[in-house]
Amino acid sequence: MDSADIRAPHHEMPTFGHPDLPPEGMATADGDPASTRMTGPRNQVLESQFPNALTAPATDISTQPFFWSSFNISPRRQQRGGWAREVTQQDFAISDEIAGVNMYLEPGGIRELHWHQTAEWAYMSRGRCRITTLSREGLPSVEDVESGDLWFFPAGLPHSLQGMGPDGAEFVLAFDDGEQSESNTLLLTDWFAHTPPEVLAKNFGVAQEAFKDIPLHNLWIFPGDEPGELEADQSAAGVEWGATSPVIFRLSRSEARYENSGGSIRIADSRNYPLTTVAAALTIVQPGSMRELHWHPNADEWQYYLQGSGRMTVFNTGPHANTTDFKAGDVGLVRRNLGHYVENTGDEPLIYLETFRSERYEEVSLANWLSHLPPALVSQHLNIPADVLATFPRGAQGIVPLR
Repeated sequence: MDSADIRAPHHEMPTFGHPDLPPEGMATADGDPASTRMTGPRNQVLESQFPNALTAPATDISTQPFFWSSFNISPRRQQRGGWAREVTQQDFAISDEIAGVNMYLEPGGIRELHWHQTAEWAYMSRGRCRITTLSREGLPSVEDVESGDLWFFPAGLPHSLQGMGPDGAEFVLAFDDGEQSESNTLLLTDWFAHTPPEVLAKNFGVAQEAFKDIPLHNLWIFPGDEPGELEADQSAAGVEWGATSPVIFRLSRSEARYENSGGSIRIADSRNYPLTTVAAALTIVQPGSMRELHWHPNADEWQYYLQGSGRMTVFNTGPHANTTDFKAGDVGLVRRNLGHYVENTGDEPLIYLETFRSERYEEVSLANWLSHLPPALVSQHLNIPADVLATFPRGAQGIVPLR
């Protein structure tokens, strides 16, 4: 036998579910087990977390920029009062529109008074937090947020965060610039310590001695007394009811955009949360279901996985199609216009956030598109009979219903 015959691909023609020439995927190794051998150094614990990357579906093809990262592998910056860990573009090259921070504040723990050069959007994952800020008109807000709530601070507006009992506050922050770091913020203590004492005295109309005990290094996160009654803090801060736009939004209690037996999607954007310039979706996918095939035309999708396990395939030009796995604490990124789905691969609800650097949530559903085309046109494209096309979903589903 000629040696060229030995090297010939096992699959000489494309088949349904295995469409490429030259063939790719594990199916190409039928009868040639030596080609799958991995004899070098391996981290089998890490491999076990990514079954769809190690043994990809036969429909995957080529490679593309890595679209998985995780707070679980991010260094945790710890101080008395709480901690934070972040995923920025330095760690996650593909994410140039959004940087993320996962933070915890113990009961009474304070993220010191500060502001950013970027906007800050946040989702409360556990516990309760008291937040303070000023509007662009200089009017104060003091609010309490709970699990499932959002807040939004436009770039340049000062704010503080404080954990409340009994469990403190854990949340994820999304900044609208991939390079923004939680360790690079404008801090009140830094400004005081680096302003001449006579200038502080003149600015506030008091003697210089009033500032002799100020911190000489920033606090960042520090322990404090738990806040008292909300109404008392609001009164002391001079909050005027109805004078400012809402800073918080009760996302988990809002009406679902999509809801069926397969799960639900709740949206926060400028149409129901006027202050924000960041759009978001809280997505719940039940076991056995999936987020339908779709794409987003107006912004990259930055994902934060809160619960459960899933897999996602991202379809890119080329073609390129790659699948990887996600679990709680992981971060995903899908570039605008790239097709994808997210499938629940576990036995509990998969819950994750979709976040976009845009004031409006937009998506294109593949099923909705196909259902609004002349059936003969679709049939000629896909070689699917018209009577079968007639059974396809009519319109967007958001989540595929359980059948």
